[in-house]
Amino acid sequence: MRKEASKPRAVLPNATPRLREEYQIGRKLGQGQYGITYLCTHKSSGTHFACKSIPKRKLVCKEDYDDVLREIQIMHHLSEHPHVVQIKATYEDSVFVHLVMELCAGGELFDPPSRSFDQIIVGVVEACHSLGVMHRDLKPENFIFESTDEDAKLKATDFGLSVFYKPGEVFFEVVGSPYYVAPEVLRKHYGHEVDVWSTGVILYILLSGVPPFWAENDTGIFKEILKGELDFKSDPWPNISESAKDLIKKMLEMDPKKRISAHEVLCHPWIVDDRVSPDKPLDSAVLSRLKQFSAMNKLKKMALRVIAERLSEEEIGGLKELFKMIDTDNSGTITFEELKEGLRKVGSELMESEIKTLMDAVTKFSLCDIDNSGTIDYGEFLAATLHLNKMEREENLIAAFSFFDKDGSGYITFDELNRLKHHQIHVGHFVSKLRYSLFKSGIGNFLLLMH
Repeated sequence: MRKEASKPRAVLPNATPRLREEYQIGRKLGQGQYGITYLCTHKSSGTHFACKSIPKRKLVCKEDYDDVLREIQIMHHLSEHPHVVQIKATYEDSVFVHLVMELCAGGELFDPPSRSFDQIIVGVVEACHSLGVMHRDLKPENFIFESTDEDAKLKATDFGLSVFYKPGEVFFEVVGSPYYVAPEVLRKHYGHEVDVWSTGVILYILLSGVPPFWAENDTGIFKEILKGELDFKSDPWPNISESAKDLIKKMLEMDPKKRISAHEVLCHPWIVDDRVSPDKPLDSAVLSRLKQFSAMNKLKKMALRVIAERLSEEEIGGLKELFKMIDTDNSGTITFEELKEGLRKVGSELMESEIKTLMDAVTKFSLCDIDNSGTIDYGEFLAATLHLNKMEREENLIAAFSFFDKDGSGYITFDELNRLKHHQIHVGHFVSKLRYSLFKSGIGNFLLLMH
């Protein structure tokens, strides 16, 4: 039971502008346990968004405030994923915390089953787990379509019960929704495997139209979940493929240690349309970002480091937790062995030489002197794992440009680039200096020659 003690004044670490200075608030879109969602319109651009407003009077203790901040951090942390609702901005006043998100107006996931829908849902779970996030409240109501168009994207939303976790970490708090909660949650001893169980329940419902564990009240539902008996005899199960039933059995395995992982679900024959499962593992989100970073030109890598250092706590909180998960000895740096083990835990199977190449690509471009320690510090890790959508924001690009434009002339010159220690970056012979527009367009192409 949470006690109303040492209640903080603010959720966000820094003061923000007032929401109504930048957005026009419209009609109510929905209401959940902790907040109300409104249609809102950005005054400058006229773009429509959804605004989830959480009354601070419902936050009775420090843990409640921490929960809201963590939800914001997790949404930023998952911002790369095309099937996760994007958070745009956060605001706080004396009465509310406001989360401005992309508007999804296409309705909830209760349509006829489709392998593509199942793949999307499990893909979100796999991305969460590879980034050290456990959702804990997966259900059809938390997946919505971005619009009413036929080809609209399905997006995951509501990360209010989500938490950061380390592999092997055990949780005890009973959370989730009755039909979808895993048996180990009811036993108050669980880990990230609960998300696969909940996804298995969703798949069962999408295929049959009814939940696998049903009773007239919550207590009855929980008793049925703890029994774990699946009905594959009633209609429509006789007409559903054995492959689909095999997958559901593996997802609704009572023993979480024997339960199939999210990555293994994505490789199951039913999900991959009965083709042979891929023999090459999918890259985890961490590995994908490290590979992207290693392939960048020097200026882009350095710009990401600048941007990483100016982001707010709510934007980089997820990466901070991820760094702590990999830095198992809490030394403040990640060694080769720690990176290798961290990637292994999230399903990556790289050779040691490949991991060494990735480490070299990260540590080679620090903005300070390198001590050749062969480790990745926190700043380097942030730059290497920061998603590229942060670079697309105008204010971040301007900040990065200003870092290189030391004299504030509005141009980056040869001298300014060459003053950066250990970074021989030269502008191509056809460009004598870079103004902002060229910097913005050239940061991702071959405008820069690296030496």
